[in-house]
Amino acid sequence: MNATANARRLRRGQTLAEKTLWALVRNRRLGGFRFLRQEPIDRYFVDFVCETAKLIVELDGASHEGREDHDERRTQTLELFGYLVLRIRNEQVLADPGGTADEILSVLRSGRL
Repeated sequence: MNATANARRLRRGQTLAEKTLWALVRNRRLGGFRFLRQEPIDRYFVDFVCETAKLIVELDGASHEGREDHDERRTQTLELFGYLVLRIRNEQVLADPGGTADEILSVLRSGRL
């Protein structure tokens, strides 16, 4: 399966947390920043990326438990490409979507990029 087909499959199978966050960031809704979802970067597909700010937002749920080493290696690889990787728990997005959006916007507007 090629990268485009795989990305489309991932977009169709979004989790509830991914759908919730996408509703907050799509169409430049978050501070005018443009986000893409399920984008291929190197050998990985990232959940959300703002290319202009070089920010990747990864949502972590139950499937990430016990995979901390893998996630850390993945983060290190993505950082080599100049990205800042922000990891957010699914539960946080679902319980406090507005607070999650504020957190992402704060990172986008800070000088940490």
